[in-house]
Amino acid sequence: MTITWTISTLDRNTANGFVTTAHWRATAVDGDYSASIYSTCGWAEGTPTIPYADLTQETVLNWVWANGVDKQATEDALAANIALQKNPVTAQGTPWSQA
Repeated sequence: MTITWTISTLDRNTANGFVTTAHWRATAVDGDYSASIYSTCGWAEGTPTIPYADLTQETVLNWVWANGVDKQATEDALAANIALQKNPVTAQGTPWSQA
């Protein structure tokens, strides 16, 4: 299984260029199966202290993880979702429409 973390966008104060919110996504892919989690992470005005123009995705992801997003728990949840897709415990349908 491959898990990819990305920052899809950043909200920032245009007056000083500091980021206030990061929109992040973690996506897991295992063959034909995939799962994704999307959320946001915010900071008080003036923190973090690196201006928008100087940021990298790696830096912002580290902020996200340091700000309470549990990387391991998120990746475990993605793996559990894929496991359920591979081995479902519930199903939908009607007995008269089974192929």
